[in-house]
Amino acid sequence: MIVVTTDSVPGYRTQAVLGEVMGVTVRATDAGANLSAGFRAIGGGEIPEYTRVMHESRREVLARMVADAEQRGANAVVALRYDSAAIGAFSECCAYGTAVVVEPLAGHEPGATVQSAQQAALPADDARA
Repeated sequence: MIVVTTDSVPGYRTQAVLGEVMGVTVRATDAGANLSAGFRAIGGGEIPEYTRVMHESRREVLARMVADAEQRGANAVVALRYDSAAIGAFSECCAYGTAVVVEPLAGHEPGATVQSAQQAALPADDARA
């Protein structure tokens, strides 16, 4: 699955737009992590307990968004965005984008990239893998 923050995939032609896809999670830290983070906040700087929660959240929502796109038959997601917010003592994280079907441009086509030319040269079954 190709996932990009751009509106198109360089070297690929968009064949179909399948719609918005997303993944979301709401997480909380345990009381011990909150207590530890509270003490760290006094001195300022990064709070690793919360950094870990957000990192795990982003990884999870990306996987959920990709699964949503795969269920729709997409082989790429364009315009990936992340959003996060606080809901009381919880943190919400969302990944969203547009599920699309793309096909690689062959090496002789304008706009082709090395990657797309290599993909275009593969047999159809290998290119989908």
